[in-house]
Amino acid sequence: MRLIVLGTSCSNPTVERNLTATALQFEGNWFLFDCPEGTQRQMMQSGVSYMRVHSIFLSHFHADHVLGLPGLIATMAMHERDVPLYIYGPRGTKKEIEKIMDLALMKKNFEIRIKEVNNGQIYKGEKYTVEAFPLKHGVPCIGFVFKEKDKTGTFQREKALKLKIPEGPLWSKLQTGKDITVKGKKFKPEQVMDYAKGRKGKKIAIVMDTLPSDSYFDAIKNSDVLIHESAFLEKHISRAKETKHCTAKQAAWVAEQTGAKKLVLVHISPRYKKNKDVENEARQEFGNVVVPKDLEEIEI
Repeated sequence: MRLIVLGTSCSNPTVERNLTATALQFEGNWFLFDCPEGTQRQMMQSGVSYMRVHSIFLSHFHADHVLGLPGLIATMAMHERDVPLYIYGPRGTKKEIEKIMDLALMKKNFEIRIKEVNNGQIYKGEKYTVEAFPLKHGVPCIGFVFKEKDKTGTFQREKALKLKIPEGPLWSKLQTGKDITVKGKKFKPEQVMDYAKGRKGKKIAIVMDTLPSDSYFDAIKNSDVLIHESAFLEKHISRAKETKHCTAKQAAWVAEQTGAKKLVLVHISPRYKKNKDVENEARQEFGNVVVPKDLEEIEI
């Protein structure tokens, strides 16, 4: 699993910061969270393969989160992508993407599967799940949680063969914690599983434009990495409330309240030139804070 911050600015790009987007790699596929202008160039610079993007998750349809989408799709088509692209977003996503495609006079040669989501599990893979949850912004806006499934332990093939348990469905049952019976003899999972090698799956939460609220606490609790917008500093909190955004201190409060292991602050107003100012304010509420530079890889 790799996590790369492709951009960290909000509203408009700056010389130092592209607009906020995040790329997550899991078992060879890439997952892209938001796609503002300039995203595909950031992907190229950081080694994120646009042809290996499995899914794009769009928080909402403000310009600084989606205007890179038509260019990215056009590049995929130009390079003859031949597998489906999955796009998830809030209510109205299908209509908005159709507008974008029409505006760009774009012809696609691969399937794009669009799903409008709001709350709960939106994708279940063999080794991971993705959940969505609503945020409080001026337009329909959602956050996302990418959760790697827990590894309960290592299946010991040699022990299973020694116990004369035939390979196949019975092995799968033992790996999922179920007892089995072979020729009248019962076997328990612990006879073939090494639970000492089990581990809890990683949890990555992405919270974009929103007023701080405990309404999404349950969804993001105990995240290994919480990526949270922090558009403003406390001295501009009235502007944050007006535009339905968070301050760095408020984002840190969210991290503290939800038991996050690491907080990554992004979506920073261009008015703030020094990342250290944002970091120092957040540290008043939470210790493990990262204010990344563009293209920085985050340790999970």
